[in-house]
Amino acid sequence: MSKIDQQLFTVHEHALEKEFELCPVCGSELSVKHSKHGSFVGCNNYPVCDYTRPLVQHESIETQIISGSECPQCGHELAVKSGRFGIFIGCTHYPECTHIEKHDHSGDAEQIICPQCSKGHLESRTSRYGKTFYACSAYPKCKFIVNYPPYNEACPSCGFGILVERKNAAGSRLECPQKSCKYKRAK
Repeated sequence: MSKIDQQLFTVHEHALEKEFELCPVCGSELSVKHSKHGSFVGCNNYPVCDYTRPLVQHESIETQIISGSECPQCGHELAVKSGRFGIFIGCTHYPECTHIEKHDHSGDAEQIICPQCSKGHLESRTSRYGKTFYACSAYPKCKFIVNYPPYNEACPSCGFGILVERKNAAGSRLECPQKSCKYKRAK
């Protein structure tokens, strides 16, 4: 081991060099930065230069107009668009018209009446973090929300309008969403 061939290290010297990308604004080096919102590429000359770009470029679909469709609010055509929460159908005359079609996953499923206001029904929604929750369809007026799938049955203990289905290692169970009520039973 006393005889180390120095030529091995010099041959691979160029292969071990780090290739730097330069900032298009100021010409400094770029590096990967981390924040609470995820990783991104930013300029090393930060306070002076505030250039940033996403680490991964997401592919966005091109807006595809649906021929023969008509917006119920303004009469223009509808289009398939890509947004922050995925693909949706919206009016081509945005921002003047903000009509968006909601995609119903339930289909023929029974609608559960909101137990708080009794005017709207509970519908599945997705938070900005990707979690599914169930909220009243009369949202601005009624702010009722549950985090677990609702079950159309009144609580036998307190009489609240719905039960929710919770799953754990032992299986699924139905329980009352009211914090003051401790009713639970196996499904």
